[in-house]
Amino acid sequence: MAEPNSVIAFYDERVLSHQPDGEASFLPGRMDRRIRQLLASLNVPWKYPEHAGRLGAILNLLELEPIPGLRFKSGKPAIREQLGRVHTSSYLDHIYELRGKNAWLDVDTTAVSAGSVDAAEVAAGTTIAAVEAVMQGRSKSAFALVRPPGHHAEPVRARGFCLFNNVAVAAAHARAELGCERVLIVDWDAHHANGTQDIFWADPDVMLFDIHRASPFYPGTGNLEDVGVGLGEGTTVNVPMPAGAGDRAYLRAFEDILIPAADWFQPDLILVSAGFDPHPFDLALNVSYEGFAAMTSMLQVLAKKHCDGRLVFVLEGGYHLLSLSRGVRTVLEVLAGAAAPEPGFIGVAEAKAAADFHRRAFVADDPDAQ
Repeated sequence: MAEPNSVIAFYDERVLSHQPDGEASFLPGRMDRRIRQLLASLNVPWKYPEHAGRLGAILNLLELEPIPGLRFKSGKPAIREQLGRVHTSSYLDHIYELRGKNAWLDVDTTAVSAGSVDAAEVAAGTTIAAVEAVMQGRSKSAFALVRPPGHHAEPVRARGFCLFNNVAVAAAHARAELGCERVLIVDWDAHHANGTQDIFWADPDVMLFDIHRASPFYPGTGNLEDVGVGLGEGTTVNVPMPAGAGDRAYLRAFEDILIPAADWFQPDLILVSAGFDPHPFDLALNVSYEGFAAMTSMLQVLAKKHCDGRLVFVLEGGYHLLSLSRGVRTVLEVLAGAAAPEPGFIGVAEAKAAADFHRRAFVADDPDAQ
């Protein structure tokens, strides 16, 4: 039986073998020429933003500042049957054919290197391993530290640095193999989860709550009116935000939309597509580390209320190494039992103390005061 605040970080070094290089010689063809033209039009050198150093920064910080109670476990590759629950056979055939090759996949500059397909299989399988640990009672919560990310990957298309939709693969596995009837996916990445939305667009048993920067910000999807279709109408919940939205807006959306939606949906498991690009260092939104901590704490409360605490985080975006690593550590610390500080109040006590210290330098003493 898991401890009340037990948390496991799942990591497999095989995900580091995904190493697209914009300077590499990719497969010849129309896509390669289009990408080369696009990159040549930029005024500054372009480097592939989703790189292995992202996970290196996270692991280095966790080594420098260990979290009591956090355990590490390795991952595993996903098999075709697991991937095939959310991706078409033709798409999987196409991706498997690229194993061991360098190639561009789309005009979003999603690319693969020789080890990318193996890494993507391990990313999806490691996410499954995190879900299995929580569903089987080995941990109350888990965090899959994986790459390439997944939430932009559609049933038939790679997009936005994503090959397989890790969180969707894990949600489908939980329902097919682990006895889950309803899965809630919360996506707080700055970019809308177009792939996750497409996969579960008509599914009444998977709810997607997605708060993101509004169109035309990439990928330009996730409008307020997009709520699903057919039996799945109402289980897609999009909350588009303007540039610069921060802690107060995000927590208001959680309180006023996510909590009542979860109370209505009654999930058996909560999955979180956790991107850390809402932090201001990634120049899209303005969510602080305290904001990430507060959202994590709220999700813990929801998980305890509806699904015996079962809560799994899956790494998505976040490209500034400092805010990414610090954001992940902040979430893990709360999952391991630390109290979440209240956003907006950091430094208030210090400011008051400083005001008391400096006040007499600027305010004359009243000679009549007793």
